[in-house]
Amino acid sequence: MLYFLHEMQHLALLPARMMNDGVTKLLNNPFNLFAGTPLGRNMASAASIFEQLTRRYGKPAWGLGETEIDGRKVAVTEEAVIKRAYCHLLHFNRATERQDPKLLIVAPMSGHYATLLRGTVEAMLPDHDVYITDWLDARMIPVTSDRFNLADYIDYVMDFLHFLGPNTHVIAVCQPAVPVFAAVSVMSMWGDLCVPATLTMIGGPIDTRENPTAVNKLAQEHSIDWFEENVIQTVPPPYPGAMRRVYPGFIQLTNFVSMNLDRHRESMHQLFDHLVQGDEEAAAQKRAFYDEYLAVMDLPAEFYLQTVKTVFQDHALPKGEMVARWHPVDPRMIDRTALLCVEGELDDICGVGQTKAALKLTTGLTSSAKRYYMQKDAGHYGVFNGGKWRREIAPRIKAFIREYDREIGSARDRIIAVNPPRRRRTDRAMPQAAE
Repeated sequence: MLYFLHEMQHLALLPARMMNDGVTKLLNNPFNLFAGTPLGRNMASAASIFEQLTRRYGKPAWGLGETEIDGRKVAVTEEAVIKRAYCHLLHFNRATERQDPKLLIVAPMSGHYATLLRGTVEAMLPDHDVYITDWLDARMIPVTSDRFNLADYIDYVMDFLHFLGPNTHVIAVCQPAVPVFAAVSVMSMWGDLCVPATLTMIGGPIDTRENPTAVNKLAQEHSIDWFEENVIQTVPPPYPGAMRRVYPGFIQLTNFVSMNLDRHRESMHQLFDHLVQGDEEAAAQKRAFYDEYLAVMDLPAEFYLQTVKTVFQDHALPKGEMVARWHPVDPRMIDRTALLCVEGELDDICGVGQTKAALKLTTGLTSSAKRYYMQKDAGHYGVFNGGKWRREIAPRIKAFIREYDREIGSARDRIIAVNPPRRRRTDRAMPQAAE
């Protein structure tokens, strides 16, 4: 019912949007003398913000048509090399003969499109052959398609790693830290030759018992039945996914905004002031952020509910109780994938220590193959986008990847010499619950 009300609200706003569009055109007309007055500029600014807040947002464009390699501009083209029902594996193909490390960026499936990681991709493109998981909006997927849950997510990651082959490097941003960590654990147990050379996890909820945030507490305070009854909705017509049960993106967006309501209110005030003052550059930056931030997608209900229960309520991974299909997820099996955990000091979604917990679970790795970095004065968004990401975090990840890239000749060779690829092992007991 809530989804239908949401759609009705958009329809009800249509007359107001049409009137606002007319006012905007009138006030932006260069022949309108009133447009240049203080009152006219205030009215035009208010109309612009109203349009932005009530617009329907589709998936934003990547807009990464070029990158800079060795001081020269190089064209970049997007290519979907694998197309699945719920995700495309997107390749950013650079017009260069240079052979750089293969990098798979696993984007979060948590309400925003993968384009939220545009800054992440942009920073890594000059030095890596970049692929990214481009998740699809569940409301656009017909209900006749197969269902999609957490185990399917893990399968997708393993399939993509098999497609990319040995010596691939992986960055998991936020939500995918758990399924990617699980995929690498299972592949390591198999002795899979396509196990990644390195795994970097950024702000991921490996163990949400560490320094729990408001998001973690909400999951603990309510049963899984409460989530199913209160946040799971049915997609209405005329969307292709009509009658599919989903966790709507607009509910997730409401939760995100409410967590930092004062900051978003102040940001809108700043945008209004920039527009009134004619500061187009500052206004464009604000608009670009909200064009991305307000574009949300729906998640399959079964994936959302299983993630809430497995990751945030049962803490199955750190307790040693997680199973992917019929395979036990045992992080101790990871012994040929160097690990880097990155956290933000001010992260209010994934608290400090939640990602670092992975270092304790990977007892099969030597201490030299496990790294940790906490970015000072960085929130959740700042650990994979923005100035601190470009200046502080990305260079560290690049150096880490180069160090353990097999084709470059690296410390990873020493790991393999000590821990050669092994055959599938299933006889080791699962780790005990964390103390």
